[in-house]
Amino acid sequence: MTDATDPQDAPSGADPWQEAAAAANAAAEGRPEGRGWPERHTGPVIRRRGQVLSGTTDQRLLDSRGDAEWVHSDPWRVLRIQSEFVEGFGALAELGPAVSVFGSARTPVESREYEAGVRIGRALAEAGFAVITGGGPGAMEAANKGALAAGGVSVGLGIELPFEQGLNPYVDIGVNFRYFFVRKTMFVKYARGFVVLPGGFGTLDELFEALTLVQTKKVTRFPIVLFGTEYWGGLVDWIHRTLVAQGKASSADLELFHVTDDIEEAVSLVTKESA
Repeated sequence: MTDATDPQDAPSGADPWQEAAAAANAAAEGRPEGRGWPERHTGPVIRRRGQVLSGTTDQRLLDSRGDAEWVHSDPWRVLRIQSEFVEGFGALAELGPAVSVFGSARTPVESREYEAGVRIGRALAEAGFAVITGGGPGAMEAANKGALAAGGVSVGLGIELPFEQGLNPYVDIGVNFRYFFVRKTMFVKYARGFVVLPGGFGTLDELFEALTLVQTKKVTRFPIVLFGTEYWGGLVDWIHRTLVAQGKASSADLELFHVTDDIEEAVSLVTKESA
């Protein structure tokens, strides 16, 4: 077996001086010698042989030299993700009862769908609920506008996209996220129900995420209201005639959501069940 105390016998990739010093320290501390490979403990991580890094964590932190590739590494991304959760939780922890309203960013301001969004946002605020949206234009802006007009709390949870859209001007509390999954957590954690206006892929993604969480009991059951029978009718028929009919979902899953064209009914359903 190789004597790790001899710097000449250190494995390739290891620093001979550091390995000799490590062996001397091990002897001084009464730890076993002659292990045959270098080993370095950095927090919960153990590195051996050629995976041992030169220097210490503090040394690398304080060394101002080197490139900036580390900001694109996975460990650094974990810290960014953690910071987004901290910022989101901190901003919304004292929000109080709230309802998330989903819908298309492409809904025209002059459309009936936009007006319905305004009326829904206003009615939710008047019922004592904060309104949470994705913070963008279209249906999201409409719901925020209605909540603000009624004196309620208007929240926008934005997302970094290749095409910047920013937060609409009717948002009182706004948080921008890099990661979709962090943003989705905020939608669910701080909402007592969902109202889903007509929308595209993003709206469908949020809808089915919510349905899945409720179906699998990952969250306490809360109401999901689809507003617009004509728009959602085809999807509901497909769920009934295909998913349920072929055994991919149960008939009980059809009770996970409501479909309506009536604003008062939508607000009543989402607030009554979540009270």
